[in-house]
Amino acid sequence: MPPPPVLLGLTGHLVVALVALVVIGGATRVTQAGLACPDWPLCYGGVLPISQMNLQVFLEWFHRLDALVVLLALATLLGMSVWRRDQGPAWLPGAAALALLLVLIQAGLGALTVLHLLAAPIVVAHLLTALLLLSWVSAIHQRLHPEEVPLPRWWALIALVSGLAVLMQCLLGGLMASRWAAPLCLSSGLGCRWLVWHLQGAWPATIGVLVLAISALRLPQGCRRPRRLALTAALLVATQVALGVLSLRGQLTMAGTTVAHQLVAALLVAVIGAIWGLSLPSPTPAVQAPLLEVVHG
Repeated sequence: MPPPPVLLGLTGHLVVALVALVVIGGATRVTQAGLACPDWPLCYGGVLPISQMNLQVFLEWFHRLDALVVLLALATLLGMSVWRRDQGPAWLPGAAALALLLVLIQAGLGALTVLHLLAAPIVVAHLLTALLLLSWVSAIHQRLHPEEVPLPRWWALIALVSGLAVLMQCLLGGLMASRWAAPLCLSSGLGCRWLVWHLQGAWPATIGVLVLAISALRLPQGCRRPRRLALTAALLVATQVALGVLSLRGQLTMAGTTVAHQLVAALLVAVIGAIWGLSLPSPTPAVQAPLLEVVHG
């Protein structure tokens, strides 16, 4: 039985909101607005700090607003999946509960980020949780309308390995960015190991996604959505590499290029999560015992 359209619409909008959450968080870091609101959860003691509003305060305030919208939407998804559990898949309430738990952890890490003055380990944990949440919700969205043609098991393995490589590369990027290692390396030669590790991590992530895209050509006929998603992932990787090179050539002074780099990374994580969701095997329906026909003689 297909799930109610409202669930598909809600999860689809959640993916968009989570991509925006990651990108706005990146823009907040680029503009050094992480502490533009010095308190939490309010901003300058109020819900809307009109008198203190500027670009930095707006970015930090809007980042928190988007996180609140995501929290409420995931709570709604969990409530609807429980309320309409007879109309949706049996796995959805558990998946929605895990997503809600991740966003609560994300909110807690966001508070610690402010209270501990942007401590690097907390900032990285905040980013990693956001990416895991984005990947998970994207997988839920695709899982709600799986492919009619079963996908081979080797596809699931390739999707998992490439997804882990992409997440590791994002983690290395977060470790580098949270320490401002790239500007320090280019200006004074300090912290260059983080930049080198991020550049080296691009190789397994790129190769993994390219292998995923090439292997998609060998999928059975009818697997159109996984094939399109894999080719989209390859296009995003190529764009990401180009943006990374452009950022380095510009000495990381172009904020727009840096934010675009983070946007493409978020989209790539969402696409890989979608592929992973499609690659999961379909639940085996319970086999009902045949009914005995009563014969009247």
